Amino acid sequence: MPPVSVGGPRVLLRRLREIMAERISAQPRLDKLVSVIAANMVAEVCSVYLRRGGRELELFATEGLNRTAVHKTHLNLGEGLVGLVASTAVPLNLTNAPEHPNFAYRPETGEDPFRSFLGVPIVRGERVFGVLTVQNRTARQYDEEEEEALLTIAMVLAEVVAQGALVDLSELDEGGLSPTRPAVFRGDPLAEGIAIGTAYLHEPRVKIDSLIADDPVAELARLDKALGDLRQGVDAMLESTELDLSGETREVIEAYRLFAHDQGWSHRLRDAVRAGLTAEAAVERVQDETRARFSRTDDAYLRERLHDFDDLARRLQRHLGLGGTNENGGAIPANAVVFARAMGPADLLDYSRDKIVGLVVEEATATSHISIVARAMGIPLIGGTIGITDLTRLGDDVILDSQSCEIHLRPSAEIMRVFDAKRGLLAQREARFAAIRDEPAVTKDGIRIALNINAGLLIDLPHLAESGSDGIGLFRTELQFLIGTTMPRLADQISFYKAVYDSAEGKPITFRTLDLGGDKVPNYARRVREENPALGWRAIRIALDRPALLRYQVRALITAANGRPLKIMLPMVSEVSEFQAAKLLIDREVSRAAQRGSPVPAKLEIGAMVEVPSLLFELHQILTCADFLSVGSNDLLQFIFAADRSNPTVARRYDTLSPAVLNLIRRIALAGADVAPRRTISVCGEMAGRPLEAMALVGLGITSLSMQASMIAPVKMMIRSLDTRPLRGLLEQLCTINDRSTRSRLTEFAKHEGVVIEHPF
Repeated sequence: MPPVSVGGPRVLLRRLREIMAERISAQPRLDKLVSVIAANMVAEVCSVYLRRGGRELELFATEGLNRTAVHKTHLNLGEGLVGLVASTAVPLNLTNAPEHPNFAYRPETGEDPFRSFLGVPIVRGERVFGVLTVQNRTARQYDEEEEEALLTIAMVLAEVVAQGALVDLSELDEGGLSPTRPAVFRGDPLAEGIAIGTAYLHEPRVKIDSLIADDPVAELARLDKALGDLRQGVDAMLESTELDLSGETREVIEAYRLFAHDQGWSHRLRDAVRAGLTAEAAVERVQDETRARFSRTDDAYLRERLHDFDDLARRLQRHLGLGGTNENGGAIPANAVVFARAMGPADLLDYSRDKIVGLVVEEATATSHISIVARAMGIPLIGGTIGITDLTRLGDDVILDSQSCEIHLRPSAEIMRVFDAKRGLLAQREARFAAIRDEPAVTKDGIRIALNINAGLLIDLPHLAESGSDGIGLFRTELQFLIGTTMPRLADQISFYKAVYDSAEGKPITFRTLDLGGDKVPNYARRVREENPALGWRAIRIALDRPALLRYQVRALITAANGRPLKIMLPMVSEVSEFQAAKLLIDREVSRAAQRGSPVPAKLEIGAMVEVPSLLFELHQILTCADFLSVGSNDLLQFIFAADRSNPTVARRYDTLSPAVLNLIRRIALAGADVAPRRTISVCGEMAGRPLEAMALVGLGITSLSMQASMIAPVKMMIRSLDTRPLRGLLEQLCTINDRSTRSRLTEFAKHEGVVIEHPF
């Protein structure tokens, strides 16, 4: 078989395009395709195998083997040479195929006389649709140019198969999953809620408008220029003075630069262009091959590097001007459920909040920045659904239910009716919640409970009025640092905090100073290697070691307050001396403002979060030093029980309504009443936003709660139906029992006393 000429692949590609435009049915079209490929490649055999039922490969068309074997010859994934190519997504080039250990003889094909074998995967995205092979009697090695030509042809076939013109797409995926049939995925509920809407792809596949290059020399020039621009951009990133590029962070960017300058990658791109593809099509083909190979490895490092290559490919396409059509095709629709493999918080904020009803992010976890922001914005989010994006198409009907942890793609009419009914019940419940929005949260026996929202973004501020809350009990200032690509300057911080003040319209705001470190590390910051980040260098520890960071933030808050009251809360305080040291830094900034003649806060309150167990043994001291305390139940309880709440194996080892927790809260409330009865002690963790847990907190003496805005109404409804007098007596008893949880007894009490325990969904 002589080498294919440089013009050969382009001529063949044009001929294939002509065949695809002919008005013939699928099987004759495929038969014609293999015949033309064989003639152009000067091959005695050309065959196409496609996947059926996920793990089986079926001979769909052949030129040179027995035609009677078509649709009768089958190989399992990994079986035979064809199965090996499909399972590894790597081309196989052999001079004597029968000698290969994976060779599987199928007598019905009549392939006995053929020795040389070249097989390439038919790949699109991470999915291998099938295998394209050529064979010859002569025992010879196919050269690189021939292999490149066959890979290029396979890309065209992949596009053809993906359009459903040859086979039912439901036959191409394991487990019968298909981009056209209903499917149910289970994932991890990362932000609560139910959404019914329309699928929208965050990073839609770009359909290349032109696959075949009319002028290969011009395409190579375009590719080389785009590669140069890409590399220059990565080099500039390393030379930036705005980023803290030291230690591990610099190592990551250096590795990224190595990938951008990788000669093997650029050679593969150029070879694809020389084989007849446009620069855009070459980038897509090479990345499809890389993704298919890397996704099948067990090596975690290689799988992680795939994200780097994906990002480089996207950047390179942008430098090329994309040269294709975005699959989304236009503006985001109303009631959109956004699907993404990975997504950053800044990406989410780019979307209009009134259009998004739900999020599905394959690689998101409970501690991902995207999860933190989604919860803050009240957008339901499910993660851990690897592969769902490939099976989702723009405009698909979607039901997302984080209660059941399920995502229904293209649900049947019956399923839609069930969820429509559920949505109707939710609407009725929301109407009941809305009716008490402006009513005070006062128990039947006259105890006023302050209900505040947790916030961290300007987009959260409308929830103040919508929820009927008393104020912001926890404003997470670190979100401004997490969503950006560079550290906010002093002027940026001042502008941001001023906007928060203005939006709150006089309602009290508690600003928590930066709670960075652990799982919350900005993209531009140096990540410190720690065995246990949750117990490591974070929050107030960073502030005391880097006092300029705290002082600049306090300076911005004082300036933004402009004479209005200012409440500052310090996170992760483990001993009183830390609080005093931080308070001294804050006082210095107040003195600085006064000396400069700038307005100082009308009233300055400095409080501490109780989330480190050691502070429980200094309650008397901290209550005399701090103006208020806020119990961060999420961290405090995971430290108390030594159970990582983000680890599903141990996260449910304890119940938030266990006797231990009740005794803990009771101890804090009693200490406050004894030492500083005028000091406010609030709870701002997830406990505060669950009606049953909130009932227990109120019964134990907590009179201030801070929670997600969506939980204000159900907690208020509970409070307005509660008489704390019988509850206090019950809690005294429950603090002494040996049971793992008091949940069932508190639920029984609520039913007996007519206490309303409802949720927003």
